[in-house]
Amino acid sequence: MADNKSGRDKQADDEERRQRERAIETELERGDEPEPPVDEANLDDVESDLEAVSFPATGADVVAAIGDREVDATDESYAVAELVPDSDAETFAAPTDVRIRVQRPTIATAMKRVVEATDRLSGADLGRSQRDAYEKTFRELAAIDADDDDEGIRVIRDWIVEQIREKEKLPGSRAVRREAADFCRSNGYEVRDDEWLGV
Repeated sequence: MADNKSGRDKQADDEERRQRERAIETELERGDEPEPPVDEANLDDVESDLEAVSFPATGADVVAAIGDREVDATDESYAVAELVPDSDAETFAAPTDVRIRVQRPTIATAMKRVVEATDRLSGADLGRSQRDAYEKTFRELAAIDADDDDEGIRVIRDWIVEQIREKEKLPGSRAVRREAADFCRSNGYEVRDDEWLGV
């Protein structure tokens, strides 16, 4: 592809299209999960509040623009700043991506802690595939038992952050899945070998 304005525009358009396709694919994967605990009207308001933000935007841009905006979940309210990492390493292609992130507050707060812990490492980068694997592990933990107050998410989040601090590197996605499977089995939840956590 030629290195001119139209070539660069096409590359940017192609990347934006791929990001939208990934977001749709992720949502389709989540189709069997319980409904998110955040009201749809509340999510519409968050998305409309982001009209003044230029996308793609970093997590820091989103927090600066609407960080104090409250999102009401079933059990409590969260400020957007509690759900989105205040980081330049986290990027959102469109307001819809922010909406997807905040609709599952427990997972969002876990990923926020992980991203911000990664920011403190020099030279470390939480790549897209590793980030997606961490998030998928958190989603699997959330789906295990709706009545467990998402204890598994908190335990694995804290384990990842502890690994980052102690070893000064990101744990591999397989190690995170293995730790999550150990947590599940030690708490009486069955994990089959053909499941995501069955490593």
